[in-house]
Amino acid sequence: MFGDPRRGHPVAGFGRLAGALERRVYAPTRPAGVVFAGFAVGVPVLAATVAARATRHRPWLRAALVAGATWAVLGGTSLRREGATMVGALEAGDLPAARSRLSHLCGRDPSTLDEPELARATIESVAENTSDAVVAPLFWGAVAGLPGLVGYRAANTLDAMVGHHSPRYAHFGTAAARLDDAANLVPSRLTGLLTGLAAPLAGGRAGEALRVWRRDGMRHPSPNAGQCEAAMAGALGVRLGGRNVYFGRSEVRPHLGHGRRPGADDIRRATRLSAAVGLAAAVLAVVWRAARAGGAARAGGAARAGGAARAGGACLARRAGRARRSR
Repeated sequence: MFGDPRRGHPVAGFGRLAGALERRVYAPTRPAGVVFAGFAVGVPVLAATVAARATRHRPWLRAALVAGATWAVLGGTSLRREGATMVGALEAGDLPAARSRLSHLCGRDPSTLDEPELARATIESVAENTSDAVVAPLFWGAVAGLPGLVGYRAANTLDAMVGHHSPRYAHFGTAAARLDDAANLVPSRLTGLLTGLAAPLAGGRAGEALRVWRRDGMRHPSPNAGQCEAAMAGALGVRLGGRNVYFGRSEVRPHLGHGRRPGADDIRRATRLSAAVGLAAAVLAVVWRAARAGGAARAGGAARAGGAARAGGACLARRAGRARRSR
């Protein structure tokens, strides 16, 4: 509802603390990266676990904590706003503005990109970040509560900071990248499924979107990003993938989907799908959490009933014993 603040975002504060920790423990080795990721993720998770336990019997305080953490870790509203800004620049024919704005979404070199390539980069970012910034936080919040929300965002932020290929982070960032891959394994596939099912909201066909998702989801170098991008390509009827340039480093990725090159209007359709997928994920998260709470309550009730029955049985046995002795 509110989106991200312009200043003072909690995740940005975490990033600064993680950067300070990196400067203290950095070494171009994988063990150093393991230490870095362990502390940078473990400390917030421990703090969230302590907070969750401390508010077990204070439901309103617990609700405030979970609401605040959920706001901090979700990024869907800001993602859609960036997409709308890119649409405005492309529809106005202002390529310099669109190129300068791309850095808000991804790390590609935009200097030579034309409208279809800018649209492709934006749609791919919207697709992947629908999982990273919406579905995955909700998934881990549903599974693990407050520690899940905080832990996932910490891991994902570390991946963005050090989990990419570069001379500095080739080994140091491996642990952060693998942790993020593991955390997104299920959410990315859930995102692909929900994107395919929601395809009619963007003028696509669910069956075709799901077919493209199943066919192309594992063609991407990332085990998770391809799931989201392939489903989005199928839902929109466009072709994603191709050559990406990252300021001196070039990558050629397999094509996902088999449609036309995307344009500005396809970004608008992608953000509509992203909103629908986010809403569906929120509903699923609430239903899952409520079902778990209901199951726990029923189990607790059954345990209390069983305890009462055992106590009643013991009482009857004592009475019967006293009756026999009196006879």
